[in-house]
Amino acid sequence: MKYFLGVDVGSSKTHTLIADETGVCIGFGKAWGGNHQGVGYDGLEKVLKESFGAASEMAGVDSAQIAGAGFGVAGYDFPSDRESHLRAISALGLSCPVEVVNDGVNGLLAGATCGIGVNVTSGSSNNCRGRNKEGKEGRIVGNGATFGEYGGAIEIVQRGLQMVNYAWIKRIPPTALTKVFIEAVGAKNEMDLMDGLSSEQYHLFPYLALEVIKAANEGDVAAREILHWSGEELGWLAVSVARQIEMENDEVEIVQSGSVFEAGAIIMDPMRDVVMKHLPKAKLIRLYGPPVVGAVILGMEQVHFDGYAVRENIIRTAKEIVK
Repeated sequence: MKYFLGVDVGSSKTHTLIADETGVCIGFGKAWGGNHQGVGYDGLEKVLKESFGAASEMAGVDSAQIAGAGFGVAGYDFPSDRESHLRAISALGLSCPVEVVNDGVNGLLAGATCGIGVNVTSGSSNNCRGRNKEGKEGRIVGNGATFGEYGGAIEIVQRGLQMVNYAWIKRIPPTALTKVFIEAVGAKNEMDLMDGLSSEQYHLFPYLALEVIKAANEGDVAAREILHWSGEELGWLAVSVARQIEMENDEVEIVQSGSVFEAGAIIMDPMRDVVMKHLPKAKLIRLYGPPVVGAVILGMEQVHFDGYAVRENIIRTAKEIVK
């Protein structure tokens, strides 16, 4: 029996999955986020060891028994990152073929038919990766607002703060987000909020996007505008990458992965509008299995094992143990 390892390293959590050659998932482990930009390479190594140790114990499979391993890692953005990531991965003692990619690839492999198409991730931040049948790859930078890439939770929160400020300076009418942001940081009032954020005494975190979504669903005009804007920006990420891989005129699959899509139509409809205007044959797919499934398939690819033949099994059994 062959065993395969998949690891999905995000900025907020790490999931590790071990599956056998029939696609049955037999081991799962989790840890905190391992993006080296936030925790360093020592932190990445630590979460890899912790999550793999738990998965290995559950599966009764050690590192020497793994036939192929795939790692989709947040913060793995450029070829210059490769050596340092492989060094952290080497701490697991694997002797099998290993591949490391950006974590945006996980959703593509887990959700698109044969891993062909585009994956748009909207979680703590945003990302987008694509691949066509010839193997040509497409991507965005993946570093958020600095490069004009929006649509994830932190960008939603940043835009929310801008709306709170606009209301404070009377550019727009009052918004329910003002109370949300003041309470989130424990500020006394709007002036204290702006002062504390400017001096870095207060800090905003991605989880506040949930409150922006709640306010939007309750009818707050500013919050609804943010979610509409966010959806359109995610749509543009998909369009851009589809163009890179020359699939803008094809029946390209656009996978939607990440927790922000749980907001539903309020963000998915404006995304669909942008996508269908520029990719008229596109098919949008909501990822229905955990992204770590894609990392397992990546591990299988390293030894030319057809992971797509057993993907439904991987997804079905992963749902039973991934918590």
